[in-house]
Amino acid sequence: MSELWVERHRPRTVGDIKGQRAVVERLRAYAQKRTFPHLLFAGPPGTGKTTAAIALARDVFGEGYRTNMLEMNASDERKLESIRTKVKSFARTAPVPGTTFKVIFLDEADALTPDAQGALRRIMEQYAETCRFILSCNYSSKIIEPIQSRCAVFRFRPLAADQVREMIVNVASGENIELHPEAADAIVHVSLGDLRKAITSLQVAASLDTNVTRELIYETTATAPPEELHGY
Repeated sequence: MSELWVERHRPRTVGDIKGQRAVVERLRAYAQKRTFPHLLFAGPPGTGKTTAAIALARDVFGEGYRTNMLEMNASDERKLESIRTKVKSFARTAPVPGTTFKVIFLDEADALTPDAQGALRRIMEQYAETCRFILSCNYSSKIIEPIQSRCAVFRFRPLAADQVREMIVNVASGENIELHPEAADAIVHVSLGDLRKAITSLQVAASLDTNVTRELIYETTATAPPEELHGY
């Protein structure tokens, strides 16, 4: 698999995001104003949190958004030192000419230690005029209250079955894959509203056979079909 289909088919703008209607409406308002407060995206994996953060940055800054944005996975750099060095160093530099602020996106922020979250809160206060933070997490309860109170909080929910099915059918068409209707149903069943898992399941199966069947999906995802479970 040379390129992840999740990345290839990632929505580029906030308006392109499927599902999460209430979230999209609020983010589109920010995109139109080209400014936003600190944001906290909370919800299960594969529901569009990272996509929303990147799409919003692109809408606000244009195609050169990456020069004005720092992306970090907090589960990989969860300790106090990472916050004090990488995050603070980026926050204290001036925004790109023509913009009034820069963005720091911390994915899986609920993995940060309490000390690291405390340091993050202080940086958010100190550089609020020139830096906006977007934090994503699976569990907002693991984010300290002083950070939550400084953010506009968005709740992401698992995608509905028809939304997942529509997306994987579109991806299959774009990749010239023959996706049987029963296979699409199987992907919906195993993904449980996680669109990233759904698209990845399709790509793994298609890497073995471009004629994707129900049986192939259950085999490559190591999942028992529902009828087998009913026997227990």
